[in-house]
Amino acid sequence: MFQAVVYSVQCDSFPVPHRLPPLSGQPQWFLPLGTPPPPPPGDQAAAYRYLLRACIRNNFFRTGDEVVIVKTPAFAESVTEGDVRWEKAVGDSVTEDEVVCEIETDKTSVQVPAPAAGVIEELLVPDGGKVEGGTPLFKLRKGAASSSPAEAPTVAAAAPPPPPADPPAAHAVILPVPPQAAKAKPGMFSSLAFKFTDSIIYCNVKMNRMRLRIAQRLKEAQNTCAMLTTFNEVDMSNIQEMRKSHKDAFLKKHNIKLGFMSAFVKAVAHALTDQPAVNSVIDDATKEIVYRDYIDISVAVATPKGLVVPVIHNVETMNFTDIEKAISALGEKARKNELAVEDMDGGTFTISNGGVFGSLFGTPIINPPQSAILGMHGIFDRPVAINDKVEIRPMMYVALTYDHRLIDGREAVTFLRKIKAVVEDPRVLLLDM
Repeated sequence: MFQAVVYSVQCDSFPVPHRLPPLSGQPQWFLPLGTPPPPPPGDQAAAYRYLLRACIRNNFFRTGDEVVIVKTPAFAESVTEGDVRWEKAVGDSVTEDEVVCEIETDKTSVQVPAPAAGVIEELLVPDGGKVEGGTPLFKLRKGAASSSPAEAPTVAAAAPPPPPADPPAAHAVILPVPPQAAKAKPGMFSSLAFKFTDSIIYCNVKMNRMRLRIAQRLKEAQNTCAMLTTFNEVDMSNIQEMRKSHKDAFLKKHNIKLGFMSAFVKAVAHALTDQPAVNSVIDDATKEIVYRDYIDISVAVATPKGLVVPVIHNVETMNFTDIEKAISALGEKARKNELAVEDMDGGTFTISNGGVFGSLFGTPIINPPQSAILGMHGIFDRPVAINDKVEIRPMMYVALTYDHRLIDGREAVTFLRKIKAVVEDPRVLLLDM
């Protein structure tokens, strides 16, 4: 019994310990600061009684608990460091696999779960601190229960009447709290800086690492590429009719919905095969043009933390079903914040679909190191001339932004017209036209 108590208080997490004299060759014992002084050396019985009382006072009868140090998981080769955002605080109870913190990198967020149920004893990195792979993050006491007091029972007591409200100040303006501040998690307020003026309250929110990287890459694209945009419009009548006729059978057979993205992804792959210059890139280091014999399509996805571009690999070998399944899987990962760096590696061409937000028209920005990007927009009924008659058709504007250093106008316009032809009449794919 006493030996178990002896080992339960041997803990190196107390910064200023009291030392007890060793008994029977056992190592010295450590108790937290604030414990009464130990008895004089030589009185073995008094030392054991003192130790027992100290353990009862400090609730140290947790002989089965084990403190583990959880470290930063290894990053992908292209990622060297990240910023920590804590979801839990010291003293919080966690279950096994519950997320304790997120590490924001340049490309994605990596969740760090608890390896076992227990209580967070110490956070070894401040909120917003930079970490590398293998950096110790926090200490977890396995199997322990939270020592935080239980919530007081909600007894309806007669509350005194509220004091009379002060008259509103003249010209006072109250602005809503930004979503980042309203939904901030424990530890997140360290990145908020509230400012007050004569009549307005506002706050500054620190940019996360992903947003900083997005801003840097977009500015690099503007400074490096000679970007030019060409436009066209697509009659969506046939593709809408095809989807309407086959969506139920498609869902029943493949257990996935038939959308419009698969048609555009397949059309892009067909057009890239026809115009390989659009699928190439300039190597600025060697001043050479790199032509690729594979097609990896990046699909831009908007998330609360920023724009991510997961990649569908080897699209030229896929059919509509394969593409829809790949898009669905990547979209689910993005919604759950489970995209890994490997999901966004590569990519030879990007598709950005602003139509899901109701966009009518726009010019997308190239995603380096690619040479072109397709911008899709919303489908709207518009009057168009069909066989010398005016008809109302569902139309979509499409835009192709390309690097004019590498791609000439002829290739760009031909590429976009090829996409238009495939989407307006998917039978073109069967005839390889």
